[in-house]
Amino acid sequence: RDDDDINDVTSMAGVNLNEESARIMATNSDLVGTQIQSCKDEPFLAAVPLQKRILEMAKKLGITDVPAEVVTFISHATQNRLRTVIEKVTVITQHRMESYKDDEWYEQATDVRSQLKFFEQLERLEKQRKDEQEREILLKAAKSRSRQEDPEQARLKQKAKEMQQQELAQMRQRDANLTALAAIGPRKKRKLDSPGLLSAGGEGLGVSGGGQAGLGNPSSRQYARQKITRVNLRDFIFYMEQERETSHSLLLYRALLK
Repeated sequence: RDDDDINDVTSMAGVNLNEESARIMATNSDLVGTQIQSCKDEPFLAAVPLQKRILEMAKKLGITDVPAEVVTFISHATQNRLRTVIEKVTVITQHRMESYKDDEWYEQATDVRSQLKFFEQLERLEKQRKDEQEREILLKAAKSRSRQEDPEQARLKQKAKEMQQQELAQMRQRDANLTALAAIGPRKKRKLDSPGLLSAGGEGLGVSGGGQAGLGNPSSRQYARQKITRVNLRDFIFYMEQERETSHSLLLYRALLK
């Protein structure tokens, strides 16, 4: 019913929809397939040095004239290539930094760090036991009052005396540090100038005043920390090994030698 009403209105007005559509398409036919840019097409690389470099390479092939469109095209191609490389290397870096400890399918087989800590603790306990034994031997040698002493006994006494002096110096140094800390007093917390950091501590951090009264509100200003992806040489080497164009390039071998 609605279509019949529309047909009636157009026929009463003397308008043919098919003719109007064909006329619109014929009028705008020159715009079909074209791209209109409202901003200036600026090249990614500097035009003068790039054109000079292209001319140097073209002269070897017998070409003396390079149009400006070629320079612009090469500049855009370089920008696109660089964007692709950065995107792929960023994905590789994110995969390297990804942690699977929170994954439900992750099952830890070995923990080398805990094993190393355990062995370090064993070595520390063994060293402490040997130090205690040596200390007892030296103390016994220092307390002995035999008149006929051999050179080994005299050496042990001298070593015990040096050990006691070293322990006494360490105790004095520790007491001096404690006295200095007590004289300085408790450490004061550093005041933060950033409003976002001021409000991050909770209540009671608001600054009283007319223009600064809103700094203590945690929801008033929140400064989001930007996540930075740091790409190292190993990630770039992995990328070059996977790419067909760079898997056997001289640049890859130079990177492997660094």
